[in-house]
Amino acid sequence: MIRIGSRGSALARWQADHIAAELRQRGHEVAIEILVTTGDRVQHAPFMQVGAKGMFTREIEEALADDRIDLAVHSLKDLPTELPEHFVIAAIPQRADARDAFVSVQYENFSALPQGASVGTSSLRRQAQLRALRADLEVRELRGNVDTRLRKLRDGHYDAIVLAAAGLDRLGLTASVKQLFSSHQMCPAAGQGALAIECRTEDKRTRAIVAALDHDPTRFAVTAERTALATLGGGCHLPVGVYCTSRGEDWTITGVVARPDGAQVVRETMELHAVRKGRISPEDAGRTLANRLLQRGAGKFLAAIESAPPTGELRG
Repeated sequence: MIRIGSRGSALARWQADHIAAELRQRGHEVAIEILVTTGDRVQHAPFMQVGAKGMFTREIEEALADDRIDLAVHSLKDLPTELPEHFVIAAIPQRADARDAFVSVQYENFSALPQGASVGTSSLRRQAQLRALRADLEVRELRGNVDTRLRKLRDGHYDAIVLAAAGLDRLGLTASVKQLFSSHQMCPAAGQGALAIECRTEDKRTRAIVAALDHDPTRFAVTAERTALATLGGGCHLPVGVYCTSRGEDWTITGVVARPDGAQVVRETMELHAVRKGRISPEDAGRTLANRLLQRGAGKFLAAIESAPPTGELRG
């Protein structure tokens, strides 16, 4: 029996069920245990007030450490860039769409929003990039699971909301999507669209079983992204986007760091041409990108955020 730990939201259950189905197809018996995390309990406070590091993973990792479960399935973007040494990301399946989705009842696309329209998102990364695109909008905090956020939109609390395209696709809710932001408009979060299967480092049996689910190109891309994020400070709720993608045999990695008010954005893009020959590691690519962003002044934005009080209303 392989025991999978998961949060109880519809999206987390889909992810756990998806991995369970993959393992059952390979002849394994699987059970799913639902666990409640800090992020699930605290639904109304902004992420900056809660202290976001590990808020969706801590309790699941405790169950993993206590041998109550054998593996955990996470949205990779929720997983801290540094894991305790007794845990390991044993597999990263093929990534889904990493882009952000514009969702609205009344407006057909982002440019159709009138001046002063309200847009909801919980992500400081999205908030900053939305403000950089259109300073005239009222960008507001939005918490809750996907169903809760969509209900708040339908009830008229927001003119539009921004959600991860992958989550909407996995839940069969793509009909609500009016537009997908390009990665140039809205650089995705490191690891967005990818799943991570976390195991105990010493559990060689489970690691060997789930290794068959690993997707090498996805692992390269998200390792580069997460290394860049770690070099910049490691916070998955910073106004930082990092996206690595392949085009034929070549790869491109882009990083964005923005002031929370969107008034300044630092963007850097690198082309990687020697990946297949093994001359470039994902860690080297990520560190180089992050250091270029820091050289261009991104560190000042991040330092201001780290020193600000946790009000959830930081603007610059």
